[in-house]
Amino acid sequence: MTIDAPVSTPLPAAAPNQLLDAPILPTLTRLAIPNAIAMVGTAVVSIAETSYIGRLGTEPLAAMALVFPFAMLTQMMSAGAMGGGVSSAISRALGAGDRVRAEVLALHALIIGLGGGLAFTLLMQLFGRSLYTLLGGRGEVLEQAFSYSVVLFSGAVAIWLVNTLASVLRGTGDMVLPSATLMAVAVLQITIGGTFGLGLFGMPRLGMPGVASGQLIAWTLGTLFLIGYMASGRARLKLRFRSFTFERRLFIDILKVGAMACLSPLQSVLTILIFTKILATYGTATLAGYGIGSRLEFLLIPIAFAVGVASIPMVGMAIGAGQIARARRVAWTSGAVSAVILGVIGLVLAIQPALWVSLFTADPAVTAAAHAYFHWAGPSFAFFGLGVTLYFASQGAAKVGGPVLASTARLLLVAIGGAALMASGAPAWTLFALVTLAMVVYGLGTVMAIYLTRWVK
Repeated sequence: MTIDAPVSTPLPAAAPNQLLDAPILPTLTRLAIPNAIAMVGTAVVSIAETSYIGRLGTEPLAAMALVFPFAMLTQMMSAGAMGGGVSSAISRALGAGDRVRAEVLALHALIIGLGGGLAFTLLMQLFGRSLYTLLGGRGEVLEQAFSYSVVLFSGAVAIWLVNTLASVLRGTGDMVLPSATLMAVAVLQITIGGTFGLGLFGMPRLGMPGVASGQLIAWTLGTLFLIGYMASGRARLKLRFRSFTFERRLFIDILKVGAMACLSPLQSVLTILIFTKILATYGTATLAGYGIGSRLEFLLIPIAFAVGVASIPMVGMAIGAGQIARARRVAWTSGAVSAVILGVIGLVLAIQPALWVSLFTADPAVTAAAHAYFHWAGPSFAFFGLGVTLYFASQGAAKVGGPVLASTARLLLVAIGGAALMASGAPAWTLFALVTLAMVVYGLGTVMAIYLTRWVK
C-alpha cells in the first residue's frame, strides 16, 4: 500500500497593483481628476466666503485679507507639505508589501496631525493679534480679524486631522474618498458659515465669528467621519487603536519628508508678502494689476497640486517595490503634464490678457498693469507648474531637499532683486520680469535637483 504525497495547493497570486503595473499617464490622470474636483470645491469656498463677508461691510473684508495668508498656510502645510510626507511613508510601505507598517504609520500620522493643529491653535490664539497688527491691522479691522481668527483657528486641529487622514488614504491610492469628503466639507462650510454669519433662516447674525464657525463645524464633522470610516475597516487601511505602540522610527519616516516640505509653503507665503510689499510702493494701480494676475496663479496651483499629489503614491509605491526607474518616469510624466496645462494657459493669457483681466476691471491704469504682468509672467507659468508638481513627486521618493532649495532660490531672487529694482527706481514692468525669472529658476532648479539626486529604496 502506498501513500500518495499530499498535493500542494498553490497560493493565490497577489492582486495586481495598478499603481505599480498600469501605464503611467492614464493612471496619473485617473488619480488626478478627483483631486482637481476637490480643489475646485476649495476655490468655491473662497469665493463664497468673500461674497457673504462682503455683505457684512468693508471692514470685515479687510479683516479677512489679514487672516487669509495664515489660513492658507494652515491648509498648505497640513495637506501639501506634511500631508505629502504622510502619503509618501504610507505608499513606500505598501510598495514594499508591508501592510502592518502602513497601518501603524497611519496612527503615527494622526498624532503628528493632532500636534500640528494644536501648534497652529496656540500660535494664532497667543500671537494672532500681534501678527495682524504687523500686517497693518488697526481699529475695527483688527478687532474683526481677531474675532474671526479666534473661532477659525480653534478648529485648526480638525483641519490638520482631515488633511492628514486624507493623505493616508491618498497614500494607498484612494483619491476618491478624500476628494468626496473635502467636497462635503466645502458644502457644509459654505452653508453653515453663511447661515450663522449673515443670520439666515431666522438664526442670529453673528458676523465674522459666525462665518468662521462654518469652517470649525464642517471640518470637525469631516474628522469624525474619516476616523469612523477608517476605524471600521472599510478603507484600504484600518486604524487599529487598540494595538498601537509608539515607534520613534516611524515618526522619523514621516517627518524627514513632511517637516522639510513645510518650508516650501512658508517660503511661498513669504515670497508673496515680500513682493506685494514692494509693489505697494509703485502705487495702487500697479498693486491692483498684480493682484488680478496673482489671483489666477492661486487658481492654477490646484492643477499642479492635483497632478502632484496623484504622483506621490505612484512614486512612493515604486520606490518601496524597488522600481526606481518607474518612479522617476512617474515624476517626469507628472511634471510634464502640469507644465503643458499651465503653459498653454499662460501663453494664451500672455497673448490675450483681456480674457482674464476684463472680468475684474475696466480701469485703464489697472488694466495696463495687469496686461504687463501677463505679458511677462504668462510664458513662465509652465515652469511654475513643473516645479510645484515635481516637488510633490519628490515627496513620494522621500527626497524633498533639492526642490525646497529651489523654492528658497525663488524667494531670495524676489526679495533681493525686488529690493534692488525698487531702490534704483526701475519701472514696474521690471518687477514683472523678475517674477518670470523667479518662476523659471524655480522650475529648472527643481528639475536639476531631481536629476542630480539619487533615488533609492
